[in-house]
Amino acid sequence: MILRKLTGFILVTIALIAGEDVVAGTLTTAALKKYAEQFNAQDQELYPQAIPNSEAVAFLSRNIPLFECPEKNVESTYYFRWWTYRKHIRQTPDGYIITEFLPKVPWSGKYNAIPCSGTHQYREGRWLHDSTYLQDYTAFWLQHSGTNPKYKGLKCVLGHGFPLPDALWQLHLVHPCANLLIKFMPEMAANYEELKKRRKTETKLYWSKDGGWEGDGMEMAIGGPGIRPTFNSYMFAQATALSEIALIKGDTKQAQYYVEEAELIRSQIVELLWDEQNNFFTVMRFRDIPQRKLAEVRELLGYVPWYYSIPPKGRGYEEAWRQLMDPEGFRAPYGPTTAEQRHPGFLVDYNGHECQWNGPSWPYATAQTLTAMANVLQDYPQDVISRRDYFDSFLTYTKCHKLEKEDGSVVPWIDENLNPYTGDWLARTRLKTWKNGIWSNEKGGIERGKDYNHSTYADLVITGLVGLRPRSDDVIEVDPLLPDDTWDYFCLDNVSYHGRLITIVWDETGDKYKKGKGLRVFSSGELVASSATLSRIAGKLK
Repeated sequence: MILRKLTGFILVTIALIAGEDVVAGTLTTAALKKYAEQFNAQDQELYPQAIPNSEAVAFLSRNIPLFECPEKNVESTYYFRWWTYRKHIRQTPDGYIITEFLPKVPWSGKYNAIPCSGTHQYREGRWLHDSTYLQDYTAFWLQHSGTNPKYKGLKCVLGHGFPLPDALWQLHLVHPCANLLIKFMPEMAANYEELKKRRKTETKLYWSKDGGWEGDGMEMAIGGPGIRPTFNSYMFAQATALSEIALIKGDTKQAQYYVEEAELIRSQIVELLWDEQNNFFTVMRFRDIPQRKLAEVRELLGYVPWYYSIPPKGRGYEEAWRQLMDPEGFRAPYGPTTAEQRHPGFLVDYNGHECQWNGPSWPYATAQTLTAMANVLQDYPQDVISRRDYFDSFLTYTKCHKLEKEDGSVVPWIDENLNPYTGDWLARTRLKTWKNGIWSNEKGGIERGKDYNHSTYADLVITGLVGLRPRSDDVIEVDPLLPDDTWDYFCLDNVSYHGRLITIVWDETGDKYKKGKGLRVFSSGELVASSATLSRIAGKLK
């Protein structure tokens, strides 16, 4: 298997040097090359890191799954998001890390690293063929990141809502790395216990703030600080991942400990944070903990428990998802909004703090919500939301990836937050005249949010629309969320998965790719699963 992958890498490199398009199973790198060269030509490269624009085509051709579909806006955005992701790979004396902002920002740690965006960076980056970047990034957080003075020696990774054990487990599901999991188990277990000591409340759930180093990166949220669905979901994710790693180690006693931890957190989230009147998971503010009273506001963060499949199935919790498609709830032309629009505290404001979570739409939260929504559609029997709702929400998200420049030209773009009604990049509009009519170094300098790396897109295409569901065994499972009456073809090719190269094809007539009609999955060139319709299929990896 290693020889096969090494041979493929050598052939790709030779072809790239010769200026040729590389054939990867079904697709070639021609579209990737076209898009990347277009993005390069439109870009003002302000902060190059390990892989500058001049090396983007070669790097992406070696490392990413190829994708084709009839909706060219989706196709181009898929490649754009990979093009921006590689900008954030930074080489340091401690190995590679993944950055959130390209310019240095004052609130970052060593090498400009910020833990808050880690979950998204792992979910997206796990699909790179070369897992070295995320392996190094793991070592950075657990061995080299230093400490945050505010925490008196506590590792920075614990400051924000970044469940590193789960992030590393997600990498393992694509690129098995049991030795890495076992190696870092002591550090991750120690971090978990430190969080228990510092954050656990009398409710058996955990407190966090909405912003700052003790928060979720969600400043000015209406629900505010207290016992939040976000951080408690992250604690559940840590415990669940640590239980799986303990089993790999062969330590059944430790595995059972973390299973019990996870189940306790799950039961308390459901019992204490579910608002029966509003059918939603909400925040219990600090002042309301003694009365077990919940904040009377639906916020998009209430969907985070489904990101980790926490709510029990078949007990009506899926009712919460009606709010996603409700114009008085979260639905907006460039949404979803971060708070329900019917609430008196809802606000889209061009004053005060530039990063507000009381109304603006954030790609960070949108990506969380779409991943959670995919889990509901793929795992929960319900009739509240549909694949059509997922597709429409995904296309709304896709539409956001643009910026109209002062000369009237439109370029692909990803930034921090949006006006949900106009699509204006709200923080950018504020920051470009922040101090004396120009950018301020105190806020991160010129184009702080350009190519912002705190959300996913490629992972949503791969695991959502196409439906590749990573697993720890040698079964490949595909459950597309694409509605039946939309695309008549797509192809996801050159996917590095469990040491194999995977191709997933949907071809309604069989004429597009000449590989047969319907949905077909190939492992190392061999057909392993097929269906005449867009439905869940599974097969053994070859």
